[in-house]
Amino acid sequence: MKKWITEDWEFELTATDGKAGHCRLGLEKGDKFVFSYECPAGMCPKAMAQVYTWCEVVRCGGDFTYRGESEKYVMHMPCPDHCITFRLKAYPINRDENGKPYPNKERPED
Repeated sequence: MKKWITEDWEFELTATDGKAGHCRLGLEKGDKFVFSYECPAGMCPKAMAQVYTWCEVVRCGGDFTYRGESEKYVMHMPCPDHCITFRLKAYPINRDENGKPYPNKERPED
């Protein structure tokens, strides 16, 4: 794999409510996943499909206040099965002193 994109957002997904016995994968309150673009190991793919949509909102310049959240880059959501509640937090990364994202690396030859 030759990754050439310089990611400019990092996401932290934390289970804030729920018990392992209620989740098919055994996720429970306190479990945390940190990722940029990839699906983190051990994360529910069904929930990740939902989470990924909200990550794209931030990547495209949106924020969560339009969804009724009090902070721009923090939101709360239930998993698709409503057995775990998550907090998604977005952090800008790989940026210069003015907040501008660093350029992508040179794209590898196909």
